[in-house]
Amino acid sequence: MSTPKPAVLALEDGSVFHGRAFGAAATVAGECVFNTSMTGYQEILTDPSYCGQIVTMTAVQIGNYGVTAADAEAAAPKCSGFVVRELSPIVSNWRSQIALGDYLAKYGIPGISEIDTRALTKKLRVDGAMKCCLSTLPISDADAIARAKAWRDMAGADYVKDVSCKTPFIWRADDPANHNAPYLPVGTTMNAPATPAKKFRVAAFDFGAKHSIYRKLVNHGFEVQVFPATATGEQVREHKPDAVFLSNGPGDPAALPYIHQTVTNLLPDFPIFGICLGHQMLTHALGGTTFKLKFGHRGGNQPVKNLETGKVSITAQNHGFATDPKSLEKSGAKVTEINLNDNTVEGLRHTKLPVFSVQYHPEAAPGPNDADPLFVDFYRMVEARKAGKI
Repeated sequence: MSTPKPAVLALEDGSVFHGRAFGAAATVAGECVFNTSMTGYQEILTDPSYCGQIVTMTAVQIGNYGVTAADAEAAAPKCSGFVVRELSPIVSNWRSQIALGDYLAKYGIPGISEIDTRALTKKLRVDGAMKCCLSTLPISDADAIARAKAWRDMAGADYVKDVSCKTPFIWRADDPANHNAPYLPVGTTMNAPATPAKKFRVAAFDFGAKHSIYRKLVNHGFEVQVFPATATGEQVREHKPDAVFLSNGPGDPAALPYIHQTVTNLLPDFPIFGICLGHQMLTHALGGTTFKLKFGHRGGNQPVKNLETGKVSITAQNHGFATDPKSLEKSGAKVTEINLNDNTVEGLRHTKLPVFSVQYHPEAAPGPNDADPLFVDFYRMVEARKAGKI
């Protein structure tokens, strides 16, 4: 049995955590954040919204069920590094294709285990998300701290360009490149509503979209034409879509004026649905503003209340910025949902245009089906628009 190699995690405030290395032999810097999900570490690792971040899992043991291609949200992991209390020494799941440590090593991502993740999480909650350095190579504490301090801030950074597709394409769940279509054992069926007979074409902006979102759109009656984040309103119109979808993604929403301009251009002509960063893009397109949260919302247990219906849903979230509700007062939009933990904006709807958005991830299904009606609402909105009813 090989001797565990040391690893270090250093924060910009000078805090240092020593542990065991796993994954790739590398030194990286990024924003240190935490996720409170009990499961789903592979979906977290492959969520493009984590680009530029080093993710700490608060669940005690990670890696026990391995990794399978069917559960990936992107072709490869997108976070910069991974922090866990204990890396499971055993992988026990019939679907597993590769151990977590080997998976991270394959894609050049370092990990650190055997550190006090509870102390780290408390520090991030009290002091806020911080710049950090994670190294699984021989490096001094002073050097690691210096690298953490030297990393660029998340605020003001455009990470969307690093994760968005480069050219438009049609999403096809049966394409071998989209190998993470829903996995079903032989002889079983999905307990899901039938796909509507009539399909509408949706122009889906890829700001760092999770594959599950495209699958949800297809399952709810849409043909998905994916566009890069840099696509213009004119380029979208050339494909004659019935609606526009704005995806999740990483980084500071205020640092993306080229997207704000495109969404503003499309607002009068199409039904629009946005989630996560897409919600924030809609906020800016309507003339609103966003701000950085102290430590963000990341996990599968965020309670959200719909102010129109009174319904409370359990949602999955991953974001570090939020909409300023006061900035929407003259935008023509109203706040429709709030987070019950801190009352931040979780949804908005335009009072005249067929446009709405949510801050959380309805496709992640922690409820598991609490937020599914949002895709149905989007379909019905497009259907009504095509019929001339709105």
